Amino acid sequence: MKRVLIVKVTSLGDIVQALPVVADIKRAFPGVQVDWAGDEAFAELVQWNESIDRVLCAPLRRFKKTRRWDDLKAIWASIAELRVHHYDFIIDIHGVYKSAIIAFLARSSRRIGYQSQDLGERGAAFAYTGRFGPRPQCNAWHGMRISASEALGYEVEGPALYNLRLPEPVNPPFTVDGAPVAAFFHSTSKNEKKWPSNHWVAVGRELTQRGFRVMLPWGSAGERAEAEQIAVQVPGSTVLPQMSVTGIAQMIDACALVVGTDTGFVHLAHALQKRTVMIFVATSPSHCGIESPYRSISVGDGRSVPPVSAALAAIDHVYASPREPAMQVRRSAVA
Repeated sequence: MKRVLIVKVTSLGDIVQALPVVADIKRAFPGVQVDWAGDEAFAELVQWNESIDRVLCAPLRRFKKTRRWDDLKAIWASIAELRVHHYDFIIDIHGVYKSAIIAFLARSSRRIGYQSQDLGERGAAFAYTGRFGPRPQCNAWHGMRISASEALGYEVEGPALYNLRLPEPVNPPFTVDGAPVAAFFHSTSKNEKKWPSNHWVAVGRELTQRGFRVMLPWGSAGERAEAEQIAVQVPGSTVLPQMSVTGIAQMIDACALVVGTDTGFVHLAHALQKRTVMIFVATSPSHCGIESPYRSISVGDGRSVPPVSAALAAIDHVYASPREPAMQVRRSAVA
């Protein structure tokens, strides 16, 4: 096998969690070229993966909003780039119309996608010459690894490898006097996924007492207002300036702890091997959660609001180790 195309168009968290498929394929087929096709909005994230040979992207999301002629021309240009190489296999691990169209336009006689009941949009099935097996009984992220392995005929081995290397920041993402930094990703794209502001305040105050400095990133005017509301009540906390995706990633990489709801940047924190606590209010932790012993953990059942005590227990957990009790680590972590 010489060349494989992976199609995963959006969104940030889903793309992060799909990246281990690349490492799996490279391990199974030494020397294979692996390309990735997706939306331009997330191209920089894919480019951080050192194992991907070519990143193909188009401004699909932006064109849907603007309908600008320049964006349409960029999409047409991307189709020509997509068709430069012939692929032994195309693996669509997205399963909607736009990913299926990308798979169909690329050059290959073997285009593999989900079974109809597992597709995000059933009409996407038109593009495929073969299908993955039934969706396995595991979380969505491991499921993508299994689906790709079934399509290409190898066994999934070992933990997920993200192989991310961020560009070096021009300037430090924040300035503190040697204190460990905790980033709070309090905002989400859906209101039902939010954790109450007073809960964030309570956790922020506790972490401040433990010696942490709390940083509050944001992406919209509404999110900034929420961050400011939290910051007023958490001593020493900082509302960060608006940042690019790369800037936020570099900020995460400089943190000691990341706490947030089920959102893309928290998945990125997990992939960057930061101590990470993900809080679930309205989505399924068993399907979308993160888990790495004493490093990443999911909190909540996805049907109710987790209490502050659950988040603090999770923070203790990611600062513990099999040989050291959580309370001891909690004190020494801020020394």
